[in-house]
Amino acid sequence: MGCDQAQWKEQDPKNSRFATLISLMLSSQTKDEVTDAAVARLRTAVGGSLSVDAVIAADEATISEAICKVGFWRRKTQYIKQAAQRLRDDFDSDVPKTVDELCSLPGVGPKMAFLALQVARKLNLGIGVDVHVHRITNRLGWHRRPTKNPEETRLNLQSWLPKELHGEINHMLVGFGQTVCLPVGPKCDSCTLSSARLCPSAQTKKSTKRGSRDSVSTNSPAESDPRPKIEIEVENA
Repeated sequence: MGCDQAQWKEQDPKNSRFATLISLMLSSQTKDEVTDAAVARLRTAVGGSLSVDAVIAADEATISEAICKVGFWRRKTQYIKQAAQRLRDDFDSDVPKTVDELCSLPGVGPKMAFLALQVARKLNLGIGVDVHVHRITNRLGWHRRPTKNPEETRLNLQSWLPKELHGEINHMLVGFGQTVCLPVGPKCDSCTLSSARLCPSAQTKKSTKRGSRDSVSTNSPAESDPRPKIEIEVENA
């Protein structure tokens, strides 16, 4: 799933690019499968094709009903309507070709702008960094010093990550962050990066005595690292 899937349902190139943008606008704070279903419902609700004119013609209640499963759907309803009007008035009903122009649209930030250009325009101008990419790259120790926000993470990643990988990292890490490397209670026991000792933040639980104590150990950065593993004793309730 992801924003790249939305474009394949459209025949007209402009509608294809617009569908990608709509998918990105809906995706914030929402899982991919929920976003994908909302895009499909919205397409049906506005007549079978996601075009700028169709969204402008639809009333807010129709849009809201179609996207009500996504996070912040009320706000996103307004953003979608306003963005469609801006695209019609200022960009010939098409997705803009620059980050600044995309970020001038209601509800569109840098992450969405970079991803929209990569997917809709095949322009690789930067990495789309969201909370998942920010969290996971810090957990993996990909930054010399921990970064404080997604923009700082983006700039640091772009300073060393090969440009040909810029378009892949968001799609790869977002799915990983939604299913395995969760914000709270990451599934380190089922993560191959943890078992291969490639994640310095990984935590694994080991049962010692039944009904007594569990130990939580944190991986060191590599097996050759001379530093001891940290062991935290947790009393069972």
